[in-house]
Amino acid sequence: MQVPSFNTIKISVAGNRGTLELDRPDSLNPLGPETLAELARAADFMAACPELKVVVVSGRGRAFSAGADVAAFAGDGGDSATDPRAMADLGRLMADAVERMPAVTVARIQGHCVGGGLVLAAACDLRVAADDVRFAIPEIDLGIPLAWGGIPRLVREIGPALTKELVMTCRPFTAEEARAAGFVNRVVEPSRLEEETDALAAELAEKSSLALLSTKRHVNAVTEQAWGVARSWADADGLLAGLRDPEGRDSALRYLNRLADRR
Repeated sequence: MQVPSFNTIKISVAGNRGTLELDRPDSLNPLGPETLAELARAADFMAACPELKVVVVSGRGRAFSAGADVAAFAGDGGDSATDPRAMADLGRLMADAVERMPAVTVARIQGHCVGGGLVLAAACDLRVAADDVRFAIPEIDLGIPLAWGGIPRLVREIGPALTKELVMTCRPFTAEEARAAGFVNRVVEPSRLEEETDALAAELAEKSSLALLSTKRHVNAVTEQAWGVARSWADADGLLAGLRDPEGRDSALRYLNRLADRR
């Protein structure tokens, strides 16, 4: 089976291990519409590779992902899109596709992991982070709700109270706090991030495919009953409403101005 090529991401399959890498390092690997669609297609391709046991999900360069392209929030709220709701739903479809992969997915996180980038990491099974990573969920500062199935995934990993705090306050948090909360499995020195992630992937790749898949499906089935993401199909409607809400758009402009002042 020929491995497809993409414009904004790179994937590889070598035996029972694969990689899926965001590949726009100059702009900190933003999750625009093209990237979201490519991630979903790449995940579907990898799901059809029966030999794969482990896939490492990463971002090239200084950041895992800066999330959505915040400059888009200074536009017209998406009214010029051919199908605004379909565009707003791309993130949910991406996260669902990543989560559906039978292989164990390991997120390798460095630099910044922001907004939609955090949702991508949450869709993975395991997460290894450098100790200097900065996590943030700025959506409410941008006048929009956290979408893409991010709420149930965060509640699943860190619980409802901390999810409310981090999403509502938009405050950044560290890799160590993420580990203590249960979101990150391992925190390592930045210089050892790739080595430690590869070692974990190699360890998993030695296990039985049947046992790995059975365990992943069993855990996912249990969590789906309590914190299922099926209801997240409506996230796109909340996102569109936020983009068109006057108060939300004022909030987004204030956030973008604060970002500009820091540069």
